[in-house]
Amino acid sequence: MKAALQHFGLHALWQRWRGLRLPAKPRALPVASGLERVTVSATRITGFDQPLVLLVMALLAFSLVMVYSASVALPDGPRGARLGELYFLTRHGVSIAIGLIAALLALQVPIAVWEKWAPWLFVGALLLLALVLLPFVGSARNGARRWIPLGILNFQPSEAAKLVMTMYAASYMVRKMDVKEDFVKAVWPMTVALAVIGLLLLAEPDMGAFVVIAVIAAGILFLGGVKGRMFLLICAVLAAAFVAMIAFSDWRAERIWAWLDPWNEKYSRGKAYQLTHSLIAFGRGGLFGEGLGGSVEKLNYLPEAHTDFLLAVIGEELGFAAVAAVIVVFFWITRRIFVIGRQAIALDRVFGGLMCQGIGIWIGGQAFISIGVNLGALPTKGLTTPLLSFGGSAMLMNLIALAIVVRVDSENRQLMRGGRA
Repeated sequence: MKAALQHFGLHALWQRWRGLRLPAKPRALPVASGLERVTVSATRITGFDQPLVLLVMALLAFSLVMVYSASVALPDGPRGARLGELYFLTRHGVSIAIGLIAALLALQVPIAVWEKWAPWLFVGALLLLALVLLPFVGSARNGARRWIPLGILNFQPSEAAKLVMTMYAASYMVRKMDVKEDFVKAVWPMTVALAVIGLLLLAEPDMGAFVVIAVIAAGILFLGGVKGRMFLLICAVLAAAFVAMIAFSDWRAERIWAWLDPWNEKYSRGKAYQLTHSLIAFGRGGLFGEGLGGSVEKLNYLPEAHTDFLLAVIGEELGFAAVAAVIVVFFWITRRIFVIGRQAIALDRVFGGLMCQGIGIWIGGQAFISIGVNLGALPTKGLTTPLLSFGGSAMLMNLIALAIVVRVDSENRQLMRGGRA
């Protein structure tokens, strides 16, 4: 029996099933640590942050329930007349399944490989952002050209650009560590790269994605050790750019005025329509909500209830208690990602640490913006809530990013157990 199992390579699996531990045969990756070199296993994940993974899985399960609840009435409206009531739930479930499979694959890739390919992935992201603008490639919806049809899902290159910018900025800071005191040498090339990606995003247009990517890049530059004066200069340049975009665009300026005075009759039926109905939903929900499925605003009153304004449906059906719980969960996830990144930096794995913290800025920052938009604290941006809202591309990239965080955490744990040369 034993000989047969060994012949087919199943002896190790049999021993592990019986509860025995066999010595691992890792493929060693060298990682610099001071004057010595330590090794990290590239074949097996031996430890990871289980609470983080379980909390993410709980959010995914909750998202299935809420996306179904928010979208169940869409087939009764003119836009969804040809769709079944399970249409969005099915697509959301397929998106989560694809995202989990992609996350498992990303989990097998050592962080050193992501660092090596970061510049090339950035070039690929720029090509995709340019490709989506071509009329015979990208598909348009509501006046924006942001998607590339792929059959099972419509891929949104701007979502991939968020993760790729995180990798590229972390890689850039590692490569420029010796000149980070010099603005021209350290910051100017990154500013040019951000300007190129910004122009492509604004051509779609997708200002929300550009805001998130700009925040990620600025955050990684700051965490990477750029001097405070240089960081303030970067923030001032970005702020001036956003003010200029609003000042020279009538419809963006009108959206700001609508946000400042949403109940004005001039805006309440136009630019502020989504915001006013979102606020009505929160008002109806009160402390504990109207009960699951009891939302009125989702009955074709609140546009994009299953995507950008899913939190408003949560507030109306489950109340302030559920909204507060969602905020606490995102705060904990973001904090945990930052802790993992800080551990990696302490282990002299700067790229992995900065990339983790960039992902934390992305997940936490986008959740903050989305929640703020739903509550009327921020202008409408067209951003989904990570891990909750309907959206295949966003779900796919969020899960891949979190898998990379888990990989960084696993490699951290292996090093802390004592890697040998």
